[in-house]
Amino acid sequence: MCSIHIVNDLGLAEKGSSGCACGAGHSTPVETALSEKAVTTTLAVSGMTCGHCVSTVTEELSAIDGVQSVNVQLNAGGVSSVSVASDSMLDPTTVRSALDEAGYSLVGA
Repeated sequence: MCSIHIVNDLGLAEKGSSGCACGAGHSTPVETALSEKAVTTTLAVSGMTCGHCVSTVTEELSAIDGVQSVNVQLNAGGVSSVSVASDSMLDPTTVRSALDEAGYSLVGA
């Protein structure tokens, strides 16, 4: 299996935190079989604080056409790392919209 690792700096500023505040350090990776040409995009996302937040972000990003899997490494109350495997490069506007819909923010590098 060949995959490409790309870190996209989407150039977006943090807009404040939201989400639940249970403070628990959950991480719920979603794993699926990846195609041989998967592109992995790593995003920095703020505002997640618990497993429910991880599930919400995972659900919203998974709904984007071409997304194969989403893996969230939760940093409760800080900036979490979200890896998205997809068929092709993700459109920054689509990603931002999905995260906005979920109530979270991309953090610019």
